[in-house]
Amino acid sequence: MPHAPIARTENAADPYAWLEQRDSEEVLEYLKAENAYLEAELAEHRELREALFQEIKGRIRETDLSLPSPWGPWLYYQRTTAGDEYPRHYRCPRPADGSLDVDESAEQLLLDPNALAHGGFLSLGTFSVSQDHQRLAYSLDTSGDEVYQLFVKELATGTVSELPFADCDGSMTWANDSQTLFFGELDDCHRPHKLYRHRLGSGSAEMVFHEDDGRFFLNCYRASSERQLVLLLGSKTTSEAWVLDADTPEAAFNCLAPREEGHEYYVDHGKVDGDWAWLVRSNQSGINFALYCVKGDNAPTRERWSELRSHDPQVMLEGVSLNHSALVLSLRESGLPIIEVHAQGRQAYRVDLPDAAYSLYVQDSLEFASPVIRLRYEALNRPAQIRQLTLADGAQQVLKETPVLGPFDADDYLSQRLWATAPDGTRVPISLVAKRAVLGQAAPLYLYGYGAYGESLDPWFSHARLSLLERGFVFAIAHVRGGGELGEAWYRAGKLEHKHNSFSDFIACAEHLIASGYTSPDQLAISGGSAGGLLIGAVLNQRPELFAAAIAEVPFVDVLNTMQNPDLPLTVTEYDEWGDPHDPEVFARIKGYAPYENVKAQAYPAILAVAGYNDSRVQYWEAAKWVAKLRAHKTDNRLLLLKTDLGAGHGGMSGRYQALRDVALEYAFLLKVFKLG
Repeated sequence: MPHAPIARTENAADPYAWLEQRDSEEVLEYLKAENAYLEAELAEHRELREALFQEIKGRIRETDLSLPSPWGPWLYYQRTTAGDEYPRHYRCPRPADGSLDVDESAEQLLLDPNALAHGGFLSLGTFSVSQDHQRLAYSLDTSGDEVYQLFVKELATGTVSELPFADCDGSMTWANDSQTLFFGELDDCHRPHKLYRHRLGSGSAEMVFHEDDGRFFLNCYRASSERQLVLLLGSKTTSEAWVLDADTPEAAFNCLAPREEGHEYYVDHGKVDGDWAWLVRSNQSGINFALYCVKGDNAPTRERWSELRSHDPQVMLEGVSLNHSALVLSLRESGLPIIEVHAQGRQAYRVDLPDAAYSLYVQDSLEFASPVIRLRYEALNRPAQIRQLTLADGAQQVLKETPVLGPFDADDYLSQRLWATAPDGTRVPISLVAKRAVLGQAAPLYLYGYGAYGESLDPWFSHARLSLLERGFVFAIAHVRGGGELGEAWYRAGKLEHKHNSFSDFIACAEHLIASGYTSPDQLAISGGSAGGLLIGAVLNQRPELFAAAIAEVPFVDVLNTMQNPDLPLTVTEYDEWGDPHDPEVFARIKGYAPYENVKAQAYPAILAVAGYNDSRVQYWEAAKWVAKLRAHKTDNRLLLLKTDLGAGHGGMSGRYQALRDVALEYAFLLKVFKLG
């Protein structure tokens, strides 16, 4: 029987701090020993892992063509090929009849990431074609640390130039001259803090903006109209926008409204009622945001903002999309995403959808003059669809549905929306899916959670998840406070001094699912990643008897130590989410829930923790230290496994097949714990 690695201790204050010594031989050997221990413990399930991988892969159409996007004289699209980890990028001439038919005989290969990966890690950052369609700007991360190298390819000749700039954040934004690129640089804490202007062929770049406040990230993008560039500076609570005419990239950016603490605003440029105009989404009149309009091209200083849609305390205004004839609002109401269209010459309308709980967003507004846009829609029991929406009349057409190969009928699965009650009386939504035949009896249940940064965890379809559902599992999502599912107030009720609500909400969801007969404590598995890993670690300390198994992916579990180290990537920017522990009151609050700090002598469920060695967001040592402390303190003999991907970052391994193998490992872990494998 293999023995778990024993982590040496160093000091009483933080006994496993030695694991933070990146690249030391001792640390690397320890992590490799943990990986070997995992493989030994799961050795009897090696065939099951392979079977799960093949099963999941067998549902996916390995050779497929993405839905082409028309732009100018071309159709742009991607093609996946069986055996390849990454899709290739192509274009072909746009048919004169307006169809989306691809002419393979005339197509041009723009980029093949498979040829660039060389079997290792590869993440494609920007993929951006110039306005004259002559050049491709793209960026690559080859280690997982989210530091990118920049490239420009001449599409007529295939000549590739590597731009001589280091520490880049991967962003690249074209000006309208198709010769000028704007890109961002990372500081020592991995924060995009400088914007540079580079003219092709010059060999140098000019810094045009430096953001010296460590809480703010900068990001440059093109407005919907293609006539303006926007430089957005944002912290977790405050933003500031600067704009530049895309036809005059040599000029200076102009500030729209100087930052004021707590004021968030976001801008776009397009047409309103046939006139060029700026749209501003701002929280100056309420936390759910209102919409303002300024006619003309000139920078819309704050005193010129005219209210177009007032603040609604029941409806969150999450986003705005613009084109020449319509204004499309992305709303959130009663925990569900809503698309509302304001087209010229007709009454506003909302997009009709078939399911009670779903994910929906504007995937592509296409060309500015397009009469249609594309929506992405999916549900727990319905594969993702790309729907074409005709703006003038609201007509919808499903252009593409992600296929599920082999036997599959969405009607065999029932998707539900449930509500749990938190200790303070707050009703917390749960999204759930299972085979109809499973419901009505206690079954193995996989409960997922996140609950941070105001991110909405809308229901999504998963080819891989079918392997659990077909084995009698129920899958559920706990939409806890700290996420954005019920608007800005829902987010604020789960951050800073209210962070405990995220944990009590998750526990309430687990208790509700048990009390309602969906599962039992000895059949309940929980999972979360990153900030969701903090959620999992916290509830394991508080109520370990509720759960049989837990999976924590790149878990933010050493939150107290991380938040006290401003030299780590992203720490200062996180103060608005968790608080600054240099304040004694905040220190005590975080210490009260931090998973690593609160490990104690008690029985824990079976646990699988996954880390990425090159992760710049959540350092690999958070999971390693947490697991080491659990090994030293827990009073049970249940599985405790740590997997560190030594060539990956925050998102795990980069290739599609590698990602499926990671899922197969996690499912094999669960099936072993539940004795179902």
